[in-house]
Amino acid sequence: MKKVYGSASEALDGLLFDGMFIAAGGVGLCGIPELLLSAIKDAGTKDMTFASNNAGVDDFGIGILLQTRQVKKMISSYVGENAEFMRQYLSGELELEFNPQGTLAERMRAGGCGIPGFYTKTGVGTVIAEGKEHKDFNGQTYILEEGIFADLSIVKAWKADETGNLVFRKTARNFNPPAAMCGKVCVVEVEEIVPTGSLDPDHIHLPGIYVHRIIQGTHEKRIEQRTTRKREDA
Repeated sequence: MKKVYGSASEALDGLLFDGMFIAAGGVGLCGIPELLLSAIKDAGTKDMTFASNNAGVDDFGIGILLQTRQVKKMISSYVGENAEFMRQYLSGELELEFNPQGTLAERMRAGGCGIPGFYTKTGVGTVIAEGKEHKDFNGQTYILEEGIFADLSIVKAWKADETGNLVFRKTARNFNPPAAMCGKVCVVEVEEIVPTGSLDPDHIHLPGIYVHRIIQGTHEKRIEQRTTRKREDA
């Protein structure tokens, strides 16, 4: 099965449609599938729902799709650092489903494992629990959360072999593995594609069974917030 494609637009060919549900990896600007997001913008796909920890910033990440009004709904944990996100939400232009961060990660992982729902204590007694089934276990109350089953997963990895086995780099692993698992089709952008068999099996973070298409590209790797301190001898 051929998994390596020449560009982001080629890898997404035949997969995009209006109203689709996409799970995207990354936290902030760390480990986001920036090339695939740009290709989705260029394709003009609209009315999309995104499950992602956040929506990037105003001019990068999912933020570029908010600028062009291609996103209808966000399922997210954090909505800061993005003025357009806030403006659209407060004006009623954008639907928002808040999820605690761990709950969102587990919803993605559960979907990837074929688990339709699970109970968690996180969110009990808050607006997160409104309208959800409650159940007691050993005297403690839990709420039912549903697994995420997306039409498409888009993720960013450091290395892949030609069969789709993935290695993520440090913090950039974040939401990428569970996001990759929960899509009917998973498209991955990487910094390097290596020959099959060259990756140490013990170093593989996500097996290629979850990955359908791969592209290699050059990434901007922006820093969302740079914090420095003065030199002591200055």
